[in-house]
Amino acid sequence: MNETRRAVLAAIADEAVSGPALATRLGVSRAAVWKHIEALREAGFSIESGGDGYRLVEIPDYGGPAIAFGLDAPFDVEYHDSLPSTNARARDLATEGETDVAVVADEQTGGRGRLDRAWHSPPGGIWLSALCRPDVPPAHAPTMTLAAAVAVTETAREHGVDAGIKWPNDVLVGEEKLAGILTEMEGEADRVAWVVVGIGINVHEEGLPDGATGLCAHTEEIDRRAFVQTLLERFDELGTDPEEVLAAWRDHALTLGRRVRVETSTGDVVGTAREIEFPGTLVVTTDDGPVRVHAGDCEHLRPA
Repeated sequence: MNETRRAVLAAIADEAVSGPALATRLGVSRAAVWKHIEALREAGFSIESGGDGYRLVEIPDYGGPAIAFGLDAPFDVEYHDSLPSTNARARDLATEGETDVAVVADEQTGGRGRLDRAWHSPPGGIWLSALCRPDVPPAHAPTMTLAAAVAVTETAREHGVDAGIKWPNDVLVGEEKLAGILTEMEGEADRVAWVVVGIGINVHEEGLPDGATGLCAHTEEIDRRAFVQTLLERFDELGTDPEEVLAAWRDHALTLGRRVRVETSTGDVVGTAREIEFPGTLVVTTDDGPVRVHAGDCEHLRPA
């Protein structure tokens, strides 16, 4: 959001402020104040104007300016009613040199998950991709996937949804999938050039595939604007510190202590998931001893 418009909203959020007072406070002309007010109205903000001046009455339910207003995280928000893929758009922005952008869409028409699987992304869901350029070596990049899973889980819990994390990157309610995360990056041997963390969260139940669930199945109402703001803020707070991210991930893990089957490129690993190690490696105790799994599809099994 334009910084002057952000300042206008902040000024009129709690009380009416006159045009001349706004102009003086912001160091712009009265005509510029009027143009910013009209632009905010066009973006969906309800702003009254009376004898005391301008006053913010209502914030839009969703959209870029709505998410940006009050967001306490260093992301610009680029919003689209519809996109083929928020990750693809974020990659394009990365090649243009952008950073710290959250690409948000009301729907995706070509959403993809891990292993290029299709991801159902109907209108009304939460589909976003965060582009950033962390000053870390490539080996640390997987911790950003873990951080995103923690951020989704904690935000869901704040909204009354009892979510947890299944290794490596799924957020579940019970055994039903609520959200998935897809991280893409580009870098050199010693540094990351950019990272895109894509997050897809089901909100409504209609049309979901078997084994999936939505936020609204577990709570009466979801404010998508507040949900996305909290999610981005928590993701930013976690950052890329491996110890902090891994500790938070363990706190919300559904996989640790469970019997699992992990499908890997070299075969299945079956046993009990005991630990997660940097940068996201799952340690599974098998009949032949501990096995460290760096990537794979994990299935929770019934106790033997």
